[in-house]
Amino acid sequence: MSESAAASGSTSGTAAGTSARTGDATTARTRDATTARTDAATAAGTSGAGPLAGVRVLEIAGLGPGPFAAMLLADLGADVVRVDRPGGSVLSGDPALDVTNRGKRSVVLDLKTPEGVARALDLAARADLLIEGFRPGVAERLGVGPDACLARNPTLVYGRMTGWGQEGPLAQAAGHDIAYIATAGVLGLVGAADGPPAIPVNLLGDYAGGSLYLVVGLLAALHHARATGAGQVVDAAIVDGAAHLTSVLWGFMAGGRWHDRRGVNIIDGGAPFYAVYETADRRHMAVGALEPQFFAEFVKLLDLPPDAPGQRNLARWGELRELIAARFASRTQAEWTGVFEGTDACVSPVLTLHEAADHPHLRARASYAEHHGLLQPSPAPRFSATPNPAPRPPALPDTDRAAVAADWDVPSLAASTPGNLGAPGEPGAPSSPNNAGTPNNSNIENSANTPISANNANTLINAENAGTPKSARTAHTTDS
Repeated sequence: MSESAAASGSTSGTAAGTSARTGDATTARTRDATTARTDAATAAGTSGAGPLAGVRVLEIAGLGPGPFAAMLLADLGADVVRVDRPGGSVLSGDPALDVTNRGKRSVVLDLKTPEGVARALDLAARADLLIEGFRPGVAERLGVGPDACLARNPTLVYGRMTGWGQEGPLAQAAGHDIAYIATAGVLGLVGAADGPPAIPVNLLGDYAGGSLYLVVGLLAALHHARATGAGQVVDAAIVDGAAHLTSVLWGFMAGGRWHDRRGVNIIDGGAPFYAVYETADRRHMAVGALEPQFFAEFVKLLDLPPDAPGQRNLARWGELRELIAARFASRTQAEWTGVFEGTDACVSPVLTLHEAADHPHLRARASYAEHHGLLQPSPAPRFSATPNPAPRPPALPDTDRAAVAADWDVPSLAASTPGNLGAPGEPGAPSSPNNAGTPNNSNIENSANTPISANNANTLINAENAGTPKSARTAHTTDS
């Protein structure tokens, strides 16, 4: 080996050793800081603490899947600080009723100003996780992108929530949940064979394919950061998550057990024993009697005739469906519920949200509960050793600035001011950070690649709420 090579090897070995020691030291400091915060949270009686007590999350305000992901982390005990924009969003409605902001704290920063960006970076330097939902490139243009944040905090896990993802031909295109699940092949799975696809609200794309995958990614990367001292970027795209949800169906297709069209398969309504039927009072019952023993119980309780087609007689499924439909149409939903509930027939009434909240089983489990005067779902899942904290009220804009400045040790935050708090569009009101690079007369939201016309959104929301009691309205409503 030449002297230069030996020197190079010696230098590399020294550098590697130094890097390893530095990484070990960083990891140890991260663990010590997190342990201290966890102990402080527990000692302060921050509710039941929860499994994520001591974890700090910085959420850049948006709509839909990002806020829901942050709420889930707060439900698990994380200290979530939401950076709200001056004036808020015209789609957000009354912040006191926004359930997805429960358990969080709020500071208002104008990310279109140098001071606002500086304070956001100060917070990022103290966070474990960060969530943003801008279109690709917007966070970078504002100065709060991954490079800027990781430069201040190398252990930070930077979560990006979008519809199309950070790369790809559609990455810069506008979209909504319905577009993402349509493109991912998921929307086409839902609905009758002879009708259009049915829209599963925005639960399947935004929240199942978006929020939940973001949270899994954040927690996996947090585990890695605590072990190695190295943060990273998590690219959570709704199209990716929605596609991933179909994994089992690809296995079914490979084995010849699934047709690539809706309404003709065993668990998409194609089978008469896995379907929804109308009752005499125009309500519905959901039937899922897949296994032979459950189907036998179903047939007995429904009182089908002895010569009714068998479960596996595919050639007579049409006849069996007509018999089942006729029986359900002969009695009300309440009557059929009395027949089937608590049995092994796998039949349940199709309930509204308020009916579900009042169902005896969900009441017994407190699946829905009233917190601070607002009926809402309870945190899930549940933990035996680290119970979830009781939900705190939704965060109100900038009410927690002083407390966050002290708890996160960011004195610059307490010394700054939130800026103009007028409503968006009022003279002098700062423009929305989500609209960086977007004309003012265009769309008002780039969060999760989901721009919405302000006038159209308000029209739709108000139309939905016409005649609906305010207490029963959904979050993110704008009252007229």
